[in-house]
Amino acid sequence: MSISIENRAQVLMEALPYIQKYDGQIIVIKYGGNAMLSEELKNAVMGDLSLLAQIGAKVVLVHGGGPEVTELMEKTGKTPVFCDGLRVTDKETVELVQMALAGKVNKDLVNRIHVSGGRALGICGIDGHMIQAQPRDEKLGFVGEITDVNPQPILDVLAAGYIPVVSTIGCDSAGNVYNINADTAAEHIAGALGAKSLVMMTDTPGILRTAEDAASLIPELTVSQAVQLIREGVISGGMIPKTHCCINAIRRGVERVFIIDGRLTHAILIEVLTDEGIGTMFK
Repeated sequence: MSISIENRAQVLMEALPYIQKYDGQIIVIKYGGNAMLSEELKNAVMGDLSLLAQIGAKVVLVHGGGPEVTELMEKTGKTPVFCDGLRVTDKETVELVQMALAGKVNKDLVNRIHVSGGRALGICGIDGHMIQAQPRDEKLGFVGEITDVNPQPILDVLAAGYIPVVSTIGCDSAGNVYNINADTAAEHIAGALGAKSLVMMTDTPGILRTAEDAASLIPELTVSQAVQLIREGVISGGMIPKTHCCINAIRRGVERVFIIDGRLTHAILIEVLTDEGIGTMFK
């Protein structure tokens, strides 16, 4: 579909106030889910991040990589085991998590950002002991609960003109390594950085008033409204922990948090740089 020159100009004019609003401001993007499984979507997301950085935003990418961890486990003869939705992580498994996230996934994303015209550096929560953690539950092994985030390594990378690409691995003062939930890590990192916005890329359109009905999308929520929807059962299942991460990020000082559908091409740009947006905004 061709777009007229006038319509292109209108799109740019609509984006201008948002470009000005985010100039010099930190935007944390949590990237995972199905958006990581499609080559086309991966490239589109990395292109979006590069564009945001080039127009003046300070972009921080926080990523997971569950499918890659599972694939590596299966290649090494280990069977993934989950408890309450979390991967049971023994000593050998946490080494595989580190290999998959800080190695394969992280460097692949860094490479794609450079190919798209951006500049990126890959780091993980162990670097500078940025993400400090403790065991979350004995039965889960080396699954970590965040105790502190030191944002300085990320700020240093931003100051050098790069997009920090952060893999969610934590550590403690004794040198133990922990597997950290990416949503939780993004929430803590955004709060520690004083980010203007946190964008959570998911496999759903956002918060729906009626499950499976995309037309029932709730475009805006306050923290108190979100808490009430959880009580009423409107927000249920796997969306409850994601919603709690959004609520916690707001309480940590993040101005706005978005849940968007990462399966849509250029979803980040549509949400951040247009009047309508496409997901649910918490404020």
